Amino acid sequence: MKLSFFGGVGEVGRSNILLETDKRIMMDDGVKLAPKLSYPRQFQGFVDVLIPTHAHLDHCGNLPAVYDYCSPPMLATPPTHALSWLLIKDSIKIQEGKVPWLKDSFKKAQKNAQPMGYEHTKSFRHTDITFHDAGHIPGSAMIEVNYEKKKLLYTGDYKMEPTKMHEGAKPVKDVDVLITESTYSDRDHPPRKQMFKNLWKSIAETIEKGGNVLMPSFAVGRAQELIQVLRECDPEVPIFLDGMAKTATDIILDYPSYIRSSKELVRAAGSTNFVYDKQGKKDVLRHPSIIVATAGMLNGGPALGYLARLNDKSKVIFTGYCVEETNGWYLMNHGYIKNDDGSKRKIHQKVEYYDLSAHAGRSDLFSFVKKCNPEKVVCVHGEHCDEFASELELEGFDTHAPKLGETINLF
Repeated sequence: MKLSFFGGVGEVGRSNILLETDKRIMMDDGVKLAPKLSYPRQFQGFVDVLIPTHAHLDHCGNLPAVYDYCSPPMLATPPTHALSWLLIKDSIKIQEGKVPWLKDSFKKAQKNAQPMGYEHTKSFRHTDITFHDAGHIPGSAMIEVNYEKKKLLYTGDYKMEPTKMHEGAKPVKDVDVLITESTYSDRDHPPRKQMFKNLWKSIAETIEKGGNVLMPSFAVGRAQELIQVLRECDPEVPIFLDGMAKTATDIILDYPSYIRSSKELVRAAGSTNFVYDKQGKKDVLRHPSIIVATAGMLNGGPALGYLARLNDKSKVIFTGYCVEETNGWYLMNHGYIKNDDGSKRKIHQKVEYYDLSAHAGRSDLFSFVKKCNPEKVVCVHGEHCDEFASELELEGFDTHAPKLGETINLF
């Protein structure tokens, strides 16, 4: 049993891990969105099984590339399949078709999709694969692989704390090798309830002054949680949803068993104004309102259009991670965004950030590792993987923070 790492090590983005048992199992194949679009070091060989953990581009954005070389079954939960197609299609459109895979590979990927639910197992010769709920976004899964009495768990992105959308991930016992994300290994998140309380206070103040609140949001997971929480806070304030989040919401509602309460999401979506055309976009800013719009990092999407039209009483509120050198990062840290030609555009509206992360914080990462109690821990998907591995080593674990292109033999 051995592991090779083609992306997502020492960084957040382009996750791509090859596990070799008696089968070659590719786990995730994503892209890195900033500072410029980049792809994993593509493994140009035969793959027996392809498994995206969830539908975020840093984990699924490069899936079609595998089908340039072979046609493996793609195991994923039903919402991960459906949402991945949505995101990849949009990515192809944004790149004007200039993607690093053959024209027919996207269709081949779709044809090879095999849905699998949580706590279900599929066997490939002597290798058994099981999914567990990762609590990150709808359909997100941890991958458990059993081979010759050895158990490996790849967490993908996960969250243990319950949210509006999910109950939270549970540790898996008797793990021999744990591959864990390390995104927030350097800090904990503030209490979620307090964040929502502070968020709503800020929104209410802005609405009362006659401003609009623009909330750049990820299309999958975050947008759906926001419209639920905001609707609970005040049933009267107009909420608008624009961008790919509209279609993502419809897809998520097609798979109600993969979220905490489909009834609550249906209720929230029913009282949210979905924006579909230019006239709708004009109407949004005529009165004080809340606008939840993609993209979450302000690198494209209708959120940029709204940003240009906000009055001085308005406010921009971020609730998610912004990769360095994205417009969201520039705005939060320097007060400007970059135009297509690279010039800077100063933004005069007040900008705030409320941490509503869908990732495990530092304490939960340590707790999860200790409860899984693995023989070996491999730290990936984070800017502090080396430090996290060193700290776990002090706790008595055999750890490793791999480098790009590295292969390690496990057993």
